[in-house]
Amino acid sequence: MPSDTASGPLVLGFDTSGAWCRAALLRGGTVIAACDIALARGQGERLMPALEDVLAQGGQSWGALSALGVGIGPGNFTGIRIAVAAARGLALGLAVPSIGVSRFDALALDGPELPTLVAAPRGQGWLCHPGHAPALIDPATLNDPVIADPAEFPGLKATAPVHPLAVAIARIAAQRQGRANPRPAPLYLRDADAAPPSQPPPALIDP
Repeated sequence: MPSDTASGPLVLGFDTSGAWCRAALLRGGTVIAACDIALARGQGERLMPALEDVLAQGGQSWGALSALGVGIGPGNFTGIRIAVAAARGLALGLAVPSIGVSRFDALALDGPELPTLVAAPRGQGWLCHPGHAPALIDPATLNDPVIADPAEFPGLKATAPVHPLAVAIARIAAQRQGRANPRPAPLYLRDADAAPPSQPPPALIDP
């Protein structure tokens, strides 16, 4: 149910950087609708219907949005491009800002001052200390506290993020709205491991 008491900018945040399609709609910091769809593939086909569903759940329309927040990775190579391309296209069509948010920033939002850890291929992880570049590590070697998604590292004793991923992305986008933000761009920390897909990934729109 949409909130009758929430006021402020309406921000839609979303992410397809992993085996999921996640979205959240916030007004003035209050979550009024959200979805989290487990999805190993097919994010390109599922993303826009999911965003429309979230808007409908919140009783809102595309034209009511004040800003978009989009996850830029790190994560799945093609999944990141799907979300970033969608955010750029929607921003052009709606004449609203689109703001890219890394998973490191999303994990750290409102949490303790700890490094953040994001899953990487082959059981590795990207460890990011505040103010430093991410480093590729073996999570089994970690001895210090970190913030990480428990679903990505089930055997690791880690602090869970305060907010779900899409909610954090929307919150950060709301905070950064009004600043001189660059257009969202994928955060690739290494080249794609797999061979190129038979169909090219979505093109990024540069006006």
